[in-house]
Amino acid sequence: MSLQWTAVATFLYAEVFVVLLLCIPFISPKRWQKIFKSRLVELLVSYGNTFFVVLIVILVLLVIDAVREIRKYDDVTEKVNLQNNPGAMEHFHMKLFRAQRNLYIAGFSLLLSFLLRRLVTLISQQATLLASNEAFKKQAESASEAAKKYMEENDQLKKGAAVDGGKLDVGNAEVKLEEENR
Repeated sequence: MSLQWTAVATFLYAEVFVVLLLCIPFISPKRWQKIFKSRLVELLVSYGNTFFVVLIVILVLLVIDAVREIRKYDDVTEKVNLQNNPGAMEHFHMKLFRAQRNLYIAGFSLLLSFLLRRLVTLISQQATLLASNEAFKKQAESASEAAKKYMEENDQLKKGAAVDGGKLDVGNAEVKLEEENR
């Protein structure tokens, strides 16, 4: 393999490792969110969009190159007379195999680049949704506790009003008289 295809294959293996690492079930999205929000990762992300676009362009160019190579070696028997040199057929098949391998490597690397970016986005969104879900639960619990407290106070006031029914009417009349006198 040439240097460019070795680099693409190494990048593909690194992407596979990172995707598998992100899919580990016992690492929570909150922890991934903390990792994604760290200074080092944010520094990488600040340059990440430019890097991602350049990477996509390079991978697309490599896919196009691999397709061109496949087309070049695909119909060799029609272009070249292979009766005089029997080893030439194996040589052309070897070149075709390498071109196909390069297409698979570049294509899967391109696909995993998009999948990796989407996976990181989904994990970040899940962590944000979990945090907001917890905040809503706490808010609902505090509202429920406040409602229970007010209901209990209301029940106590009703019981007190039932017991002191006559005193309340006299008290209300006195308040009305004081308001009229003013």
